This record gives sequence, structure tokens and C-alpha cells, in this order.
Amino acid sequence: MKLKVPPFLVFLIFALLMYLNARWLPVGYFDFFGRVYVMGGLLVVAVAIILISLIQFFRAKTSVDPTKPSKVSSLVTDGLYKYSRNPMYLALLLLLLAWGLWLGNAFNTLLAALFVGYMNRFQILPEEEALLRAFGKEYQQYVTNVRRWF
Repeated sequence: MKLKVPPFLVFLIFALLMYLNARWLPVGYFDFFGRVYVMGGLLVVAVAIILISLIQFFRAKTSVDPTKPSKVSSLVTDGLYKYSRNPMYLALLLLLLAWGLWLGNAFNTLLAALFVGYMNRFQILPEEEALLRAFGKEYQQYVTNVRRWF
């Protein structure tokens, strides 16, 4: 696989970039009533998605290591995976959006969008190629029925 940087490290890099953006960019600050509640809601949903996704992988007795798709022993297509092919990455995006709300800089939404673009190009596409090789038509059918993010 072409993957060079583990997804969680990519998440941390983007979180750091968001912090630096909020700290040093002189414009873009925002606040609104309920911002903390929206942030809290995003955090709760993200943590729930991560936990449920991990439980589904452990029940299927397959690898959760995104850097080694060759270790995948079964295709998980039920539960959250009926609605998103990448719920764990979706959860990371929700965490970045919550972080961006906490920091209060509107330009952080652009960094969150760049995170999605990076993940699509350098993480998800190589994973999908590996899964297609491993599961063939079963995975191709899954791809046609389930969206990539949400």
C-alpha cells in the first residue's frame, strides 16, 4: 500500500495546524450562542462512532490497522458500515470540527476540508484498492451501495 503516514498521526497534524491557525491568524474568530453545546455533541457522536466501529471490527475478528490492509480477514458491512465505508475517519473529522469550534476560528473549516481531501487521496483510495483485491465482487457491491463518508 502507498500509505506513508498513519491516519491518527494525520489527524494530530491537522489538529496542530488548526491550533496554529487559530493562534496566529489575526482574522476569522467567531462565537455564537450554543457553540459549546454543538462542540460537545460532535465529541459525543465522534467517540460513539469510534467505539462502535472498533467493537464491530473486534467482533468480526479482523484487523483495525489501516496501514496493513493485507491483515484484514473479513469485510465488515453491517452496523455503522451500512451507512459509511469509513466511520472511523468520519469520527476523526467530527473531532477536528469540534476542535475547530473550541478554537473559534472559521478558517479551521478549510483545514477540516483539507483533511478530508488528504484522507481520500492518500488513505482511503489505497485502502479501497487493497480491499477490492482481497474481496473482489463482494467489496465492489458494497462500494456501490454505501457512501464513502456519510
